[in-house]
Amino acid sequence: MVIINNFNLLISTSRFNEENAKAELWFTLLICGIKYPIISDLNYSGLLSAFINQDIRNIIAKIKKILVDDPIFFQYILKIVPIDFVCETDIKMIDEVVRRYYKDYIEPNESFMINVKRRKSQIIEREPLITKIASRINNQVDLSNPDKIIWIEILGRRCGISFIKNSDVVTIN
Repeated sequence: MVIINNFNLLISTSRFNEENAKAELWFTLLICGIKYPIISDLNYSGLLSAFINQDIRNIIAKIKKILVDDPIFFQYILKIVPIDFVCETDIKMIDEVVRRYYKDYIEPNESFMINVKRRKSQIIEREPLITKIASRINNQVDLSNPDKIIWIEILGRRCGISFIKNSDVVTIN
């Protein structure tokens, strides 16, 4: 199994504001103590990726504190999702990553749901992927208020996988 570790944050912005969002993210990460983030364009309007060399959940907590202190701090960034693993977009590969690592993130008594986002990709069908992954996890499924979310972002030939709580996602309302 090959795990590609080339980004650990996925950032959403409005179309044509990618450059502004990059500058905003760079400044925000600098405030959080990240001196050398790698921020990249993706082949999708309104999406950026970033790689930082610190604990992503710790940085998400720092960003959320900034937003509590200044709710209108972000002008261009709409959402930041932590990404735990990046692999090829292949149903067997995604299933293997989830099967191998979900117990590190989801406790036996926690409920879960699977959220699949496909960006202009027909490589993998959503329902067969969800069915395959869910069949391997013995935890209770809760589609309305899960303890954890298995977040799968299909980005062409790359796929980002996260095991997160709702509170791990930075969302600007």
